[in-house]
This record gives sequence, C-alpha cells and structure tokens, in this order.
Amino acid sequence: MARRFVVEADGGSRGNPGPAGYGAVVSDAETGETLAEVAEYIGTATNNVAEYKGLVAGLRAAYALDPEAEVRVRMDSKLVIEQMSGRWKIKHPDMRPLATEAKAVFPAGRMSYEWIPRERNKHADRLANEAMDAGKRGEQWRPKVPPGGTLAAGAPEAAAPADDALAEPAAAGAPAVGWGSADLGTPATFVLLRHGETPLTPEKRFSGSGGTDPGLSPVGRHQAERVAAALAARGTIQAVVTSPLLRCRETADVVARRLGLDVRVDEGLRETDFGAWEGLTFAEVKERFPDDLAAWLASSKAAPTGGGESFASVARRVALSRDKLIARYPGRTVLLVTHVTPIKTLVRLALGAPPEALFRMELSAASLSAVAYYADGNASLRLLNETAHLR
Repeated sequence: MARRFVVEADGGSRGNPGPAGYGAVVSDAETGETLAEVAEYIGTATNNVAEYKGLVAGLRAAYALDPEAEVRVRMDSKLVIEQMSGRWKIKHPDMRPLATEAKAVFPAGRMSYEWIPRERNKHADRLANEAMDAGKRGEQWRPKVPPGGTLAAGAPEAAAPADDALAEPAAAGAPAVGWGSADLGTPATFVLLRHGETPLTPEKRFSGSGGTDPGLSPVGRHQAERVAAALAARGTIQAVVTSPLLRCRETADVVARRLGLDVRVDEGLRETDFGAWEGLTFAEVKERFPDDLAAWLASSKAAPTGGGESFASVARRVALSRDKLIARYPGRTVLLVTHVTPIKTLVRLALGAPPEALFRMELSAASLSAVAYYADGNASLRLLNETAHLR
C-alpha cells in the first residue's frame, strides 16, 4: 500500500512584489508526524509566485521521501488550489511554468488539492516568514526537521564546505560534500557534458537549434571516446540524458555504449535558437546586425535577429527540465549531454548569478561540469569546464 503524505505550503511577499519567500511541510497522513520542512528566501517576487514555489518545493520534498507516495496538498491560496485542480485557467506567464513543474513531480492520479483557511496553515506560513527573515539578514534558512522526520532540539548546523567541494561528483550513497547539510541525504548530481566538436566549433560560429544541426567532426568523435573512457573509469554515472540535436546525440551514444546505459532525450536541453545568426561568426553578426547584437549583449530578454530565442526564454525551459530531471532521478548521478547555453544557465542558476554571468564563463568542447541539487532546494557547483580527460 502506498504511503500517504500531506503537503502544506505557503508563500509571502513583503510588498507584492517585494522581498519574498516560501515554506512547505510534509507530514504523514496517518500519524501527522512532520517528515520534512523546506523554505527559501527567493528575492523580489509576488505572493502568488512565492506560493507556487512553495508548492513545487513541498512536492519535491515529498517525492524525495517516497516517489510512489500519494499526496494531498493543502494551501490557503484559493488561486493556486483552483488552478492546480483545473477549475481556473492559469493566465499569468510567471505562473504557468511553475504550475507545470508542480504537475510533473507526481502523476496526476496520485495528487489531490484542498483549500484550507489561513489559521490551519500556520506551520508553512511560519516557515515562509522564517525564510524571509533569514534573507533580510543575509543568511540562509536551515531546516529543523531532517528528511524522514523527528524534530531535533538543537539541530546541528550545516557542514562547513569541504576542500574538495568542486571535486569529482559523489557516487550515489556517498556522503554529501559541500554546502549542504549532512541531514539532506545524497543529492541529485548532474554531470554536464558539452558535446564534442563539430565542423563549426573551431570556426566559432553561432550553432544553435535553428541551424543545420551538424554532427561531430572526426576530432569531436575522438573527444567523445576520450570522455567516455574517463567517465567509465570514474564509475559514477547512473543515467544518460541528452539534447535532441545530432551533435549531442552522437556524443551521448558513444558515452552510453561505453557505460552500458540507455539514452533519454530531453527537448529542454537543446541549444538556443540563434535565428538569422545561425552559421555566422561573431564578427559577421556585428557587421550585419550591429543594433540587434548590442541589444542582445545588454539584455537577457533580447532575442537574436529573425525570431531567435532570448536567454530568458532558454532559462525558463532549462529550469523546467532541471526540475523534472531532479524529480525523476533523486539522489542519482546523471550525465546531461547538452550545449554551451544550457550548461552555463544551469551553473548560473545554481550560483544565483545574474544573467550577464553567461558571458563570463568559458566552456570547451567535450568539457565536464557538475552541479549537485539537495533536498532543501539548494544547489552546489562541484566542477566547471574540466578538460583533463582530453589531454
């Protein structure tokens, strides 16, 4: 018989929009025991966005406890409950991707929603306010209830960062290393592999999802073999997920064959669509489209000429894929074979860095990076642009 959880979630904004945070608590439906608490200060946001983020975090915490569980969600937000129940339409663009994230955690048949008055949602409300208070002090909220339950008096502080926090990703079952609390269990670790070289790579031409979809060059195939050997020697990869573009699929196939794993395709991992810039060098774009290029360099919301994709749009779909994959592979080490922009975006989001950080990272062909994702919603960058296996 499946376990049954109750997820109570809330979010708040001091200004709407203003400094915002969320809180969520997972409890056993039979005993009422608190099994997990999550909360986070999220910067400037609206009440509704904070409430949706609390819902997503609560569901992910429940999934980490038991991915086969049945979940009853209780919130005092009429908007979220009615929209997630399908009775109200989701019109606001900021809420649609969050609702999609929430729906992806558990199958629809194992989730139900109930509105409760605010006075019955005090636990989640308290967590949200604790997170906002911590954010105001420039601190990080820490859970008092470790995953699995039992409120510990004088709960231990989070472990200090270890010297090897950026070292090789930990294998499943190994102790967590880095900023995460030791109570949070094994993180989901994404090893991020940029595909091998294509004929366009050494020429530094824009090559996104809207161009000719080139395959690997002979150099790129050699790079794929080298990285496959290195990953096989480490022995930590448990699943392989790839962008649908040919250069990534060819790289992923080489690695997966060496590791004896199947390959899963995720559309959200594809490269940016560079529109009319596809196949051009930076100098050629600057000469032909100077104003559009200047706007693109100045704002993540600006798109390349000719119906290309903005970095803000890429970030939304990459974050959605990230959350789906975290829910699918809790506590596992997964190789994501993808492109420059998705990898930089995952690193940027893990660090909480601004969009302009995308222009301040270097990623070589067939390089490895790694990010670990903890049960409390925090992330830790473990590795960036490692190329030792190519030398």
